[in-house]
Amino acid sequence: MSPSAAASLRLELSLVQPVLRAAAARMWRSDAGLRDRYRHYLRAMHQVIRASVPLMERAATRCERLPRDPLAPPLAQYLRAHAEQERGHDDWLLTDAAATGTAPCELTAAAPPAHVAALVGAQYYWIEHSHPVALLGYIAVLEGNAPAPGLAGRLARETGLPSAAFETVRLHADLDGGHSADLDRLITQLHLDPAQRSLVAVSALHTVATLAELFDRIATAPHVSESVHD
Repeated sequence: MSPSAAASLRLELSLVQPVLRAAAARMWRSDAGLRDRYRHYLRAMHQVIRASVPLMERAATRCERLPRDPLAPPLAQYLRAHAEQERGHDDWLLTDAAATGTAPCELTAAAPPAHVAALVGAQYYWIEHSHPVALLGYIAVLEGNAPAPGLAGRLARETGLPSAAFETVRLHADLDGGHSADLDRLITQLHLDPAQRSLVAVSALHTVATLAELFDRIATAPHVSESVHD
């Protein structure tokens, strides 16, 4: 793959970035429903993030079953290492939820809705039935759209929830920039053929569309009485 491969992917994503940013802005708008929307966000993101390590491990295993594919060894190595970096992040969300007064079992027992399955499940399909490199598009979007550095503080001020309820937002704002740089270096180094390059782009664009839908569903979620949680 040419040295401009990562830049090309970022350029493609920049064309649809306003859609995702607008959905995030609607979700984080300042009004009386922000506290409840944040609780909805924690539940939804737990459903997404708890799949991150299993997705990467499954993709790495598929790579290891492609012994004649020159892409497979460096991709598997990256995925195994990144899975270790991401391990336990779903537990951060459970801790944050507890700080809001939400029992962790409300997150772990909830059945993921269809729009979450569409976001995550497409990656399983591409890993199994196309090529595990597809997962790089998904990772590029999730880590290329880290929370803004000041978001955790603003949410704490405007919701009245304790600052301990926003550790995942705060930590991902700090960590994901470095992870995105690692991914860009990998994409630049890999020698993808045109079909594989297209697959990464399709995966990334699908992730933008379904993540924006997820944010919009949170933005329009019905207000829940504080007495349910507090």
